Amino acid sequence: MAEEKAIPKVTKITTQKRQGRYNVFLDGHYAFPISEDVMIKFRIFKGMEVDAQLQAEILAADDVSKAYNRALNYLSGHLRTEQEIEQKLRENEIPEATIKTTLKKLRALHLVDDLQYAQSYVRTIARTSDKGPIVIRRNLRAKGVLENDIETALTEYPSAAQVENGGDIAQKLSQRYRREPVTKMKQKVRQGLMTKGFSGEIVDQILAKMQFEPDPELEAQKLATEFEKVWRRNRRYPFAQRKLRTKRTLFTKGFSIDAINRLIEQQENSD
Repeated sequence: MAEEKAIPKVTKITTQKRQGRYNVFLDGHYAFPISEDVMIKFRIFKGMEVDAQLQAEILAADDVSKAYNRALNYLSGHLRTEQEIEQKLRENEIPEATIKTTLKKLRALHLVDDLQYAQSYVRTIARTSDKGPIVIRRNLRAKGVLENDIETALTEYPSAAQVENGGDIAQKLSQRYRREPVTKMKQKVRQGLMTKGFSGEIVDQILAKMQFEPDPELEAQKLATEFEKVWRRNRRYPFAQRKLRTKRTLFTKGFSIDAINRLIEQQENSD
């Protein structure tokens, strides 16, 4: 009958240079590293027997401990979504099974909560940026937040606050486009608000509260510049057709037909 092989025993435990990390020696030979919390969890001490199965359990627990500490470092000072943590751990080549166990531990300790993250994100963006709910929703989806959590979080940005914030943005946009005709200015302000993520309904409410007052002098300068370009572009056409094409182009740009006619009349007189 073959002699039963002796189970290895812990003969030495030494500290590493990294705080909270230890080296374990079995039967006088270096065996594996562990963290302090794993050493406490498994009650590892000098003289303890460690068979192959127990060693595998210890190493698996240490993998989770390392992943957990990496996640804590990543979470330090910032809320993160589960997807962001998962991606970060993958970048560090952490095994999938370890990532799942780590996330479960983080959830149990309330260190990761996608709904809480989304609510905080919505409040911050509403307070500090010019982004509307549609853009916020898109950004949260990209971070892996589920649709139900996004929907709940967006209640942190009520319609009244959207109209107020959007009104400030609209005023800035109207100043940027003050050289444009009123119809074109409104169109560009509307387009700008939609691009920033405000819904059509909210944009309508914002525009209804605004008074668009273009600068007549700047608008006249803009029209004169546009007229010169369009008139020159249409020079290959007969005069009557040239006038018609110029009128049509400038009218679609939002300039009044009376102002266009005056410039055409001046052009006729000069010609």
